[in-house]
Amino acid sequence: MKRTVAFIGSMILIAALAGSPVAVAQEKSALVPLKVQLVVSRHAADKKISSLPYTLWVTANNKGQTSVRMGVQVPIPTTTVSSTGVSTPTYQYRDVGTNIDCTATSQADGTFNLDIRLNDSSVSIDPKQSGDVPKGTPAFRNFASNFSILLKDGQSAQYASATDPVSGETLKVDVTINVLK
Repeated sequence: MKRTVAFIGSMILIAALAGSPVAVAQEKSALVPLKVQLVVSRHAADKKISSLPYTLWVTANNKGQTSVRMGVQVPIPTTTVSSTGVSTPTYQYRDVGTNIDCTATSQADGTFNLDIRLNDSSVSIDPKQSGDVPKGTPAFRNFASNFSILLKDGQSAQYASATDPVSGETLKVDVTINVLK
């Protein structure tokens, strides 16, 4: 029985040295530090209106996720009418900004599977509003995306592009990954 165990142990060692699935499984579980850059840009026709870069340090094969929360609370004027009929201006606050969650897993072929959740909200004030909406009333835009993408070290890709149905602006999201050495 001892010879069988020694033989099996030797076969595992030989298989690991030869690049078998045992070695790949060990490499896949190793922690790999990554720099992930997301760029959220808005375009009107061919003109770039804004470009917001976000850089995250993500550890591949880690159980946790990296999160970024960047935003502000925007006051929205409202009016409260008391029981006596007196109007008092008040404010309600609404969060706007960008929330990003990211996890990464290394793959056997050298790529990294990035799971990214992105939520981007912003305020838009259209001075030409029509209908029953008073001019200067804010509108809140929201873009949400959950996706997985496979990238190699140094590779960039545009993973999302969506057009706002009201303004006609296009929001684009580009992602770049770099292995930190």
